[in-house]
Amino acid sequence: MQNNTRIIFMGTPDFAVASLDILVQHGYNVVGVITAPDKPAGRGLQLQESAVKQYAIAKGLKVLQPEKLKNPEFLEELKALQADLQVVVAFRMLPELVWNMPPLGTINVHASLLPNYRGAAPINWAIINGEKESGVTTFKLQHEIDTGNVLFSQAVPIRDDETAGELHDALMQTGADLLLKTVQAIVSGNVHETPQAQIDAADIKHAPKIFKENCQINWEQPVDQIHNLVRGLSPYPTAWSTLQGKGIKIFKAQKEHVIPKVAPGEILTDNKTYLKIAAADGYLSLQEIQLEGKKKMDIEAFLRGYRVN
Repeated sequence: MQNNTRIIFMGTPDFAVASLDILVQHGYNVVGVITAPDKPAGRGLQLQESAVKQYAIAKGLKVLQPEKLKNPEFLEELKALQADLQVVVAFRMLPELVWNMPPLGTINVHASLLPNYRGAAPINWAIINGEKESGVTTFKLQHEIDTGNVLFSQAVPIRDDETAGELHDALMQTGADLLLKTVQAIVSGNVHETPQAQIDAADIKHAPKIFKENCQINWEQPVDQIHNLVRGLSPYPTAWSTLQGKGIKIFKAQKEHVIPKVAPGEILTDNKTYLKIAAADGYLSLQEIQLEGKKKMDIEAFLRGYRVN
């Protein structure tokens, strides 16, 4: 039956590729892939194709890259594909005339346990806020972003030292598996929708887009909070501070719960094996950093070439 269900897939980054791949591997009829237009990147500003486009071309799938989703020509092309179902994974916000087009509706894969962490950066904020659990939710699209009726969800634990990059990879595969389960249920007509208002979630937390000012470390905070910020922003967009007047990105660090001998923000180092910075109630021992204008390196390699006063 799945070969008769016409599916359009919408997505752009690596996170979406696993979901598209699982549909292809299970024989679903993906009649079109919608992804972002090619963008200039790198030093030469050469046009770069999205991860989803690269995968789709390799599999011989039809690709559309609209600049604007309300463009009449794009809407005609979309309509001509006669999709029964649309799947959205890590794509932009859709206008109603797009998400309301297929008879089986449009479903989204979101990297949180909705209704918590609606928004652009759910993986980052879950770790920044010190959550012990994240997950993936599939839901039906409707007007307000990330508010549609829930179809399925799957929880995933967060380790104490896990970074956003590591959690991203775990949720990417969980999301693909959950999407497959969701599409199978929709195609067989055996799916139940649960309005998010019926899901118990006291004090709903949100996941807005992250800006550079969100990434600056405040050393007056507890060391646990700073450590969570570093983990939650690694490998991108990365927590940052300054070291002897230069910007420094911190990719990896360990926390030490001991009463600091120096004021918050001050440094202890032997200039050989360790460099730690005092927080309100402990130290953050830096493990992997990148000084402004330099490449990323572990702390011992950094200290071999840079003396900290």
